[in-house]
Amino acid sequence: MFYREAGQFKSTYGADQAIFPIVQDRWFMVLVLLVSYVVVPMFADEYWYQAILIPFIILALAAVGLNILTGYCGQVSLGTGAFMAVGAYATYKLSTGFPELNIIIVFLMSGAIAAAVGIVFGLPSLRIKGFYLAVATLAAQFFILWVFNKVEWFFNYSPSGTITAPPREIFSVLITGPEASPEARYYVVLVFLTVFALAAKNMARGHLGRSWMAIRDMDIAAEIIGIRPLQTKLLAFAISSFYCGVAGALYIFCWLGSAETEAFDILNISFPVLFMVIVGGLGSVLGSILGAGFITLLPIFLTNAPPVIGLEISTELQKHIEEIIFGVMIIFFLIVEPHGFNRLWQIAKEKLRMWPFPY
Repeated sequence: MFYREAGQFKSTYGADQAIFPIVQDRWFMVLVLLVSYVVVPMFADEYWYQAILIPFIILALAAVGLNILTGYCGQVSLGTGAFMAVGAYATYKLSTGFPELNIIIVFLMSGAIAAAVGIVFGLPSLRIKGFYLAVATLAAQFFILWVFNKVEWFFNYSPSGTITAPPREIFSVLITGPEASPEARYYVVLVFLTVFALAAKNMARGHLGRSWMAIRDMDIAAEIIGIRPLQTKLLAFAISSFYCGVAGALYIFCWLGSAETEAFDILNISFPVLFMVIVGGLGSVLGSILGAGFITLLPIFLTNAPPVIGLEISTELQKHIEEIIFGVMIIFFLIVEPHGFNRLWQIAKEKLRMWPFPY
């Protein structure tokens, strides 16, 4: 009975179209932000930051970006890892070539470079769709990583072929480099996710989001009513690639510290992020975050749960079990609940509205 909107009247269009029109939702979001920004840093240690929180937030940001393209606009993409690599390598070149630039500006500029690359590889979307578009983005995945691996200029002619995050500060606080504290890096990635998720939610609710969904549902009908398919699709590619580019920059500079191109290959990044979108729910910002949490926590659970109950499982068997569970979960959600965790959350809220009366 505590989740009822009875008596919460809206007297303006702005109040009726608010992101959280119900007071309980607003207080719940305030509680989530309070826990994330205040409570978690009070109890989290380095393992929690490095193994769970930071990768979860970064992958959630990448999943939000892919969901803009695939979930809202209906354009299939398998090149998420490549666009994240563009952001990471662009950040490395900008931060080493222009060390006086603020690192936040560098992150945003790298996202813009990734957006430009996304537009280039999004051009075929006007003529092809579905499986063929997926193959085109898959070609981008292999081509971009091949370029970064073969052209030594991108990694400053390093003999090891790796890119390493140089130390950079914000307000005299070190946030990148080996000496940066996990808590500082956690706050940076959390702020990026908060701002970008809110921006994605607002875009999805506005004219741009309605244009994306019209193209997704029936592009011919959308074109008849005045929506321009090429501009709309390319804008979705650009914004999605921007999100992924920023996520790739954070992936190296705020988590791994250094990496090679293999860190962005299709098995390590592109497929897991696609699974996050499918499991979390297509066309949902919250679903992207929930899916990222599930995909991030499942391997950790499979690693720590067997010893607790007295089972000894080899690393290879654990990896096989993880892949089996991923496959089963994807098939389950595609058949039983195509809208993923987000739809289950909506159903739970609907039942709370009716409780204790029959639904």
